Amino acid sequence: MGTGICVAGLSPATTAQQLYKLFAPYGTVKSASVIRNRKTCQLVGCGIVDMASPEEAMEAILALNGTQLNGQTLEVFSAP
Repeated sequence: MGTGICVAGLSPATTAQQLYKLFAPYGTVKSASVIRNRKTCQLVGCGIVDMASPEEAMEAILALNGTQLNGQTLEVFSAP
């Protein structure tokens, strides 16, 4: 498993800073971003978090999959 994590089910109000804070208790977050539509700049409902190690990434996935952020249930899984 790599260190990249996909986060699906984000609300349009979610920020990269919120993702960073959500994942920080599980290890070193190298980066966190929300994915936006190029033309409209609207959030497409997913984000990417890069953790410092595969072990930290797995811990975060196991802890956060199925939890809620901004009223939305998150689907958290390893990035391909």
